[in-house]
Amino acid sequence: MQGPDAQTGQLIPVTVLTGFLGSGKTTLLASLLQRPELADTAVVVNEFGEIGLDHLLLAKGDENVVLLDSGCLCCTVANSLSETLGDLHFRAARGELPRFKRTVIETTGLAEPAPILQMLMTDYLVTAHYALDGVVTTIDAALGAGQLDAHPEAVRQAAMADRLVVTKGDLAGAPAVAALRQRLAALNPSAPVVEAVRGEDLDPARLLNIGLFDAERRSVEARRWLRDEALADAAEHDPHQHRHDRVRSFSICLERPVTWPGYAAWVEALRCLRGPDLLRIKGLIAIDDPARPYVVQAVQHVFSPPLRLPAWPSEDRRSRLVFITNGLDRPTLEPSLRLLHDPATAWAEAVDNAIASSSSSIVGSSGCG
Repeated sequence: MQGPDAQTGQLIPVTVLTGFLGSGKTTLLASLLQRPELADTAVVVNEFGEIGLDHLLLAKGDENVVLLDSGCLCCTVANSLSETLGDLHFRAARGELPRFKRTVIETTGLAEPAPILQMLMTDYLVTAHYALDGVVTTIDAALGAGQLDAHPEAVRQAAMADRLVVTKGDLAGAPAVAALRQRLAALNPSAPVVEAVRGEDLDPARLLNIGLFDAERRSVEARRWLRDEALADAAEHDPHQHRHDRVRSFSICLERPVTWPGYAAWVEALRCLRGPDLLRIKGLIAIDDPARPYVVQAVQHVFSPPLRLPAWPSEDRRSRLVFITNGLDRPTLEPSLRLLHDPATAWAEAVDNAIASSSSSIVGSSGCG
């Protein structure tokens, strides 16, 4: 196997595969691992599911790591997820395990994606070697609607996804699949919805390589990663369809660059006052220099350091931020962002007041600590 090149500093892309209990995560993963595109993959699972990957097992490496006949590695979480990822990297570097080019983390059915994403964004031992590529969420076509009604975890798993995979459509029937696709499009307009029947005939390219981990391709991938035009199209066709329970999906554009002090004040106020309500933020923003934008993203109160791109991904040079929130809407946030265009503004106080006063309630505990 060919592994990550330490001399070039190439990061290992990580795909987080999540979805509610019984939604077909392991079946999808088992099928994907048989594709040549995933031959150099390390799979990290919290626990083997009922179906499991047993039919792919080739040999047991040790108590936590097994080799699959596809050439992939598969391991369970030995301690923390951060320690497991670090252990895999260093053991591969020492030649104790085959080297790998990508990683897939399969969560349990009741897992909240936020802590995993926050770890991938902030743990310095992880970010030195890995980068989040995307979140893929599976939804059962037959049971998914009821699970979205009854379980907040299922809603958050779908809302935070970069790709949504509808499974078991052959069992549910075309009308149920169509209704679920419509509901998912309202919940998370920026995430493409694909269908998988027993995980077969699903091109891995539709689920992988959607992030900004490749330094040479960051500008190319940024537009695909952001997909703000999909959210804008959904709002144009029906300005209310992006409301799903308390989950809100919307984007905000800024015509002119902002300054570092202004952006920093906005981030600090937002994460302190409404951090728990920020399911996910993704965006491109011009800070000081309009020629080279920054990639910004956040999960709840955790904001990753801005990543500068060599160029804009298109002729559109406007800053744009995509928000997936819990009860936090555009009218609450847009005034605070507009303040960043005013060079005379005392940003910290003004932004703080704008976010607080435009919301009738501040839900959850503070993100500051």
